[in-house]
Amino acid sequence: MAFKHYRILLLYRILLLSVSIFLLVYLGLDTKLYGLMAVVAFAFVLQIISLFRILDTTNYELARFFAAMQYADFTRSFTPKLTGKSFQDLNSALSQVMRQINKNREEKEEQYRYLQTIVQHIGIGLIVFDDSGSIDLVNNAARRILNMSNIRNIEKLKNIDTALVNRITAMQHNERDIIKLKINEEIQQIMIFITDFIMHQRNFRLISFQNIQSELEEKELEAWQSLIRVLTHEIMNSITPISSLASTANSLLAQYSREANVNLQDADTLQDIGKAVETIEKRSRGLLNFVENYRKLTRIPRPDYKIIRVRDWFDRVEQLFKPQLNEKAIVFTAIVEPDGLELTADNDLLDQVLINLVKNAIEAVQQTENPEISLSGNMDLYGLPVIKVTDNGSGIKKELLDNIFIPFFTTKSNGSGIGLSLSRQIMRLHGGSITAGVSEGQTVFTLKFK
Repeated sequence: MAFKHYRILLLYRILLLSVSIFLLVYLGLDTKLYGLMAVVAFAFVLQIISLFRILDTTNYELARFFAAMQYADFTRSFTPKLTGKSFQDLNSALSQVMRQINKNREEKEEQYRYLQTIVQHIGIGLIVFDDSGSIDLVNNAARRILNMSNIRNIEKLKNIDTALVNRITAMQHNERDIIKLKINEEIQQIMIFITDFIMHQRNFRLISFQNIQSELEEKELEAWQSLIRVLTHEIMNSITPISSLASTANSLLAQYSREANVNLQDADTLQDIGKAVETIEKRSRGLLNFVENYRKLTRIPRPDYKIIRVRDWFDRVEQLFKPQLNEKAIVFTAIVEPDGLELTADNDLLDQVLINLVKNAIEAVQQTENPEISLSGNMDLYGLPVIKVTDNGSGIKKELLDNIFIPFFTTKSNGSGIGLSLSRQIMRLHGGSITAGVSEGQTVFTLKFK
């Protein structure tokens, strides 16, 4: 519409110029009206000036519009400097275009902020880097999983593990893998997925990190629980009648020996049989107790959450073991920072965990000069409670650290392999974790709560 009015205005100006030219020619050739001819000539000049002004004004407004587009300045406004509907329509059209572009830009910025919020808050770690290794994007989950706050180049991941960087660069498009990393003295299973893409003629590689350690432990625990249920059920069904029959047979033999008139040789034979049956009975009962202990792994009650003051918790455990600590001259320390540190958990279940860890520590320092055991409670970088049990005992071989939480596995000659498995399951029920590490001659068990 503005263009139509603009064409009409130009046509009108051209017609006036044509009429002015015709009058000038007519007056100059056929008349001697020099005054009138001067007036027409002056009007002709004004029309020429007006025409150029119209063209310059239009070009100026278009130049301003394209300059605003070039420099992304969508705040400019367009107001007609000349009167006339065509100029009003032109400036209105330019202003409307600017408003629409500005609206689209704001929508894109909102979408960008929306996507940025999602990227920074999802639980999967994301890192994007180019061919030079320069990182363009890293989200909070990646920093948390890798325990690195400032990552500018992919080569910096070598501080965690050189093999990690080598594996990332060697992986192909849409390839996934599970890598075992040691982060903060803890072994973590990290699943990584690689995607390559091109943007603005630059090659990028997107890596997603997902810590699946807890999921693997959960599945492993479920598998062990299923196995233990089957084994204990079958063993109990088999051993219980054997134990009962052995007890009955032993009673019958004793009664027969008292009531029957048997010779010396038969008495010795009956005595041997009685001892054999008694041994069967005792071993059957021992197996039943053994199986019953393992059934505890499948019958842990749901936590009854209460607020626990860590200082009081440590003091209670220390009082429980005080006689053993004094008898074996073990230096025991308990440090809580801050002193009012609290956590929400099941008091009875956590007592089982801490008592088991301190008991293991006491056994570990039996052959150590100047034995020491310490409990510490503090908060991590995210404000979550962390409990540590440390001893300077004989320690655990590093190659065995991955196995000590597996049911039935034990490093003790008289161990059952239940305590640490039970502790891990209790921590899992609390949404936390338990890990073990060996550093500078000390064994450290770490409890983390969420």
